[in-house]
Amino acid sequence: MSAVEDRLAGLDLVVPTVPAPVAAYIPAVRTGSYVFTSGQLPLRDGQLLLTGKVGGEVSAEEAYDCAKQCALNAIAAVKSQVDDLDEVVRVVKATVFVASTPDFTGQPGVANGASELFAAAFGDAGQHARSAVGVPVLPLDAPVEVELIVEIG
Repeated sequence: MSAVEDRLAGLDLVVPTVPAPVAAYIPAVRTGSYVFTSGQLPLRDGQLLLTGKVGGEVSAEEAYDCAKQCALNAIAAVKSQVDDLDEVVRVVKATVFVASTPDFTGQPGVANGASELFAAAFGDAGQHARSAVGVPVLPLDAPVEVELIVEIG
């Protein structure tokens, strides 16, 4: 097991099998020294954790947990492209999409669910650039979607 997976195990988390795509794409692509993930939804065991809009049916706290699950799925997508997660030398950029009501402005707090997991999993290499974007709707009515770019050494 990698040091990354050991750190996640310390949080009672296991890197899942990468979720199956919900359309015509692949979960991640490696090119040169980088892995780009497709947007990852808050799927666990093939089911969305929640549906709906943040600030409406979904609370900010619930969305934070969804972002954390998305991040775990993004790590799984990266793992599908490398021999060992310890090959990740830097989480470069995370983009977090939050399906939210027009008056909800807490997207950065929701995105922290993903960012804090990357920091816990990868240590200093998990510190990254990030965008937290409010959108009207996401695939399957998911409240959060996360995509990731990592550098591989």
